[in-house]
Amino acid sequence: MFHNELLPPELDDLRIDLARFDAALQDLAQRLGLTFADLEADHIAVRCNQIATAERWQRGLLQIGTRFSEAMINGRPIALFRLHQPLQLGGWQLSVIELPWPGQKLYRHEGWEHVEIVLRGEPETLGMRAMALLSDAGLSQPGISFKTSSPQGENERLPNPTLAVTDGQTTIKFHPWRLEEIVASEAESARS
Repeated sequence: MFHNELLPPELDDLRIDLARFDAALQDLAQRLGLTFADLEADHIAVRCNQIATAERWQRGLLQIGTRFSEAMINGRPIALFRLHQPLQLGGWQLSVIELPWPGQKLYRHEGWEHVEIVLRGEPETLGMRAMALLSDAGLSQPGISFKTSSPQGENERLPNPTLAVTDGQTTIKFHPWRLEEIVASEAESARS
């Protein structure tokens, strides 16, 4: 699923885990009645519980991409990487990977955790627009939960509400902006 056949050994666990995540993502989307075909995927994210794992993944990602941002968000560093060649997931070509450093929360699974979808439009209506994409049957599935948040970096200018839909292990998040747009807003704010 990575175009790169020769991935650095630091990413072996992520290479193996991608097939599991892709299947889990497709299953979650089907349960929710969500069709990916017409949606704009922005990035994919990993989660880990140990700083040593985050550092190893960062070393591997720097061999196949470049870090274009590192910011403190909700009290922990989050690094963003643009891959030299995209990875394939759910019919998308994804070039951005989000790597948060471990925080207080312990994850049941270390590896791929969520994909983020861009829903263009007014930030205030993001939740309503995202929920409209999901089937009524999907909304009432046992084990499915929803969470809204507004993560914000130090210099962000764009409102960045999030709606996360999860089954406890795999998550689909919706945002009104691409990460590159958020990072550009931070740079603009720092210059002002």
